[in-house]
Amino acid sequence: MTAEEIRTNAAKMADSSAPSSRQVSELSLLYEISCLLDQSLNLREVVNPVLEAMAEKLAIQLATLTLLNRQSGAIMIEAAYGLSDQQASRGRYELGEGVTGQVILNGKPMIIPKTAESPLFLDRTTRGKRGNTSFVCVPIKMGQDVIGALSIDRTYSEEINLDDDVRILTIIASMISQAVKLRQAAQEEQERLEEENERLRRELKDRFRPSNIIGNSHEMQIVYDQIAQVSHSPATVLIHGETGTGKELVAHAIHYNSDRSDKPFVKAHCAALPETIIESELFGHEKGAFTGATSDRKGRFELAHGGTLFLDEIGDIPATIQIKLLRVLQEREFERIGGTKTIKVNVRVITATNKDLLALVNQGKFREDLYYRLHVFPIYVPPLRKRKADIVLLADFFLGKYAKESGREIRRLSSAVIDMLMSYHWPGNVRELENVIERSVLVAEGDVIHPHHLPPTLQTADTGGNPPTSDLKTLVDLYERDLIKDALKSSRGNVAAAARSLGTTQRILGYKVSKYNIAPKQYSG
Repeated sequence: MTAEEIRTNAAKMADSSAPSSRQVSELSLLYEISCLLDQSLNLREVVNPVLEAMAEKLAIQLATLTLLNRQSGAIMIEAAYGLSDQQASRGRYELGEGVTGQVILNGKPMIIPKTAESPLFLDRTTRGKRGNTSFVCVPIKMGQDVIGALSIDRTYSEEINLDDDVRILTIIASMISQAVKLRQAAQEEQERLEEENERLRRELKDRFRPSNIIGNSHEMQIVYDQIAQVSHSPATVLIHGETGTGKELVAHAIHYNSDRSDKPFVKAHCAALPETIIESELFGHEKGAFTGATSDRKGRFELAHGGTLFLDEIGDIPATIQIKLLRVLQEREFERIGGTKTIKVNVRVITATNKDLLALVNQGKFREDLYYRLHVFPIYVPPLRKRKADIVLLADFFLGKYAKESGREIRRLSSAVIDMLMSYHWPGNVRELENVIERSVLVAEGDVIHPHHLPPTLQTADTGGNPPTSDLKTLVDLYERDLIKDALKSSRGNVAAAARSLGTTQRILGYKVSKYNIAPKQYSG
């Protein structure tokens, strides 16, 4: 029954010239049930109050709501009025079994005027058949599918028209069905929104993790989030962190994920430009402005018009240039050296430094007003020692990159090499790690990087970068142990296969495994 049919039936009862007490009770009941079903999205919270309202308004003894489990085919009481929990738990049926099973199987209401006279009435929830009881059961349908049944028990009376019970129960069953549909639709929409939000989060996460920035650590996730926050704004960004952490890559990520991505990305390394020419490099000059100025020249600001200007090592910019830079950031205009024409530019400025700019401000080496103009949106790029979870990921990336460039078939890093990389303190950060892997690829003889392929600074068990102090026998044993572990790893813990790959016997390898306290089973996964 549709919502329109429910309203039509209710209207017919309301339009009666002299509504009976039964009709008044039914109208009151339908209104109360409608209010109850609107109270909560959780149907289980309102079913029992609905059954209680039915018992009160219809003067019945019992009311039950049963649901069909489509996977098992079992029919069980979901809620009941007038039954104890123990009695309700006994109300289990199969499709076609008993009155309730027949109603759910056929999708048609059934009336049992006297339960004691009907073999279909199984009476599983109470003791003994009640000869003075009538039973009415109607299906609850979802479209063409029957999902359950609604039933009542009342004291038998010849004066009561049980067809009236069928009619009102059918309306109530339809109202419950409509509520179930709405709740299912709401749940499906909520799940869809959650899936969509998760997809968008994944897309944003991938979008703001450019291919040239490697890392899944918590520290780098913060950087990715900051890139996402600032990319589409024109705000000035200050990227700070130690040398070799990848500050320029962050600047690239901000530009190429911004609305200016199709415009120029211009770089200027303030520490690499001599003080005598840095002003000309940034702001340009007119012909004849100084000796050697044989023609007009655009500076980096003009070249970056509409795009992004990246000023690296901004802490090294001379004090004389700081004033002019402050004006450009504030007014977006400047004059070339030797010129009088004011040039306006639309440039997004990103700066980077490995120095403590605030300390330079306190020392009088950096303008305070310029510092706050640059410090609009700071991004801290953590050193490699603080993002150790990314070391192996970065090393594998560099291994693949330089193996491909050199045409070498180097597949992986040995376990001992990974341990050494993880224990090292990496003063040169990602740049140092890249150089170490590039060197190792060049000197490696086989398809695996071993400890002796690493530079001397990493040939240590501590993090200080000191050279090894062990004797030759110890170093040889360490190398042999590493070779055996790699062979077992390749053979998934199979000692015989590992022995064959090393060109030795299983007996000898077994002796070595015992000597070095290696557990082959740990490599079997």
